[in-house]
Amino acid sequence: MRLISPKVRFMKPVHTPDALSGLKVLELGQLIAGPFAAKTLADFGADVIKIEPPGAGDPLRKWRLLKDGTSVWWQLQSRNKRSLALDLRHSEGQALVRQLALESDVLIENFRPGALEAWGLDPLDLMVANPRLIVLRVSGYGQTGPYRDRPGFGVVAEAMGGLRHLSGEPGQTPVRVGVSIGDTLAALHGVVGILIALQERHRSGQGQIIDMALYEAVFNCMESLVPEFSAFGVVREPAGSALPGIAPSNAYRCTDGHVLIAGNGDSIFRRLMQAIGRNDLGQAPDLADNAGRVARVKVIDAAIESWTQQHSVVQVLAVLEQAQVPSGRIYTAADIAQDPHYQARDMLLPTLQTDGTEILLPGVVPKLSRTPGRSRQPAPMTVGQDSEAILKEMGLTPEQINSLKTQGIVA
Repeated sequence: MRLISPKVRFMKPVHTPDALSGLKVLELGQLIAGPFAAKTLADFGADVIKIEPPGAGDPLRKWRLLKDGTSVWWQLQSRNKRSLALDLRHSEGQALVRQLALESDVLIENFRPGALEAWGLDPLDLMVANPRLIVLRVSGYGQTGPYRDRPGFGVVAEAMGGLRHLSGEPGQTPVRVGVSIGDTLAALHGVVGILIALQERHRSGQGQIIDMALYEAVFNCMESLVPEFSAFGVVREPAGSALPGIAPSNAYRCTDGHVLIAGNGDSIFRRLMQAIGRNDLGQAPDLADNAGRVARVKVIDAAIESWTQQHSVVQVLAVLEQAQVPSGRIYTAADIAQDPHYQARDMLLPTLQTDGTEILLPGVVPKLSRTPGRSRQPAPMTVGQDSEAILKEMGLTPEQINSLKTQGIVA
């Protein structure tokens, strides 16, 4: 498949500083949540030094599909970063981290609680040496509480946060979202916390610790799940492709696939019913608002699907677009890669590989008008690719660097 380059670019003028230019970030985490947070900051100009264990490096380098021996996921997650291969179990490696933390604005880690302390890298001690340091700590259950020492991955957090119970069809085994949504939500909440702490630091001059639990990031997105239980004793149950309490909003069969239709606004519902030839429902007084439609949602869904299953996806979407009813196809990766809106919004970035070929990586979000994010440099393809340059910046001599390499502390 030929990769189509975006027609419209949002790359900023060369003379415009990056939004986070000058922000120094030290990344000690691995895999998803911590590194995703650091990647977001790096996309907007932060100088991110990623600490990796010598040898294999971050396990994400070998996750899912590999190209030239390296995961293409890694190339997205680690773009705009520099790699320093450092053994955190060794006292001299720990000393180098403490030195880096002295000059850092932000430290990001997502190890199990207590790991940094065991390595002599207690964030409270680091903040005594550098009072302006902001520390993001991402873990399964947080740094406190009875579950703090449990190992916690995103999939477990999604279950504890309430998301997994609502996923899938009623009466069936709950299904997971096909991506690491718990980790990503925690990372984005962590970025929000960092930006809040940076803003507060302008006033106080002091850093602080951000304690981000994976399950809490998921739980924060669960809308009225607990308030409904607290107020009415209602335990929300899975509802398949529908959205309980909001009607109509569902996936409907066509002759060649499915479409998603959100006709839950009052005027939108009337336009939808007119478009499918069911003005009897559109003008029914008891269906004029959402509460009435929820009571008769099965009748409404049946009417909509009776119409959609007579037409193709393209035909259905054409009619609904004309009627200004929110609707859309269910995109695959192939649909995304060829979609003109993705291209026009600079959401598909052709990235050159070491073998001279290109792959598409997701673009940068959010879109800022004056200082948008960008891909400044590719992910470090070898573990410790930037070690020597970083250590020289720290003031180490070539002899000191060679000694550290000989001892296996640095790679």
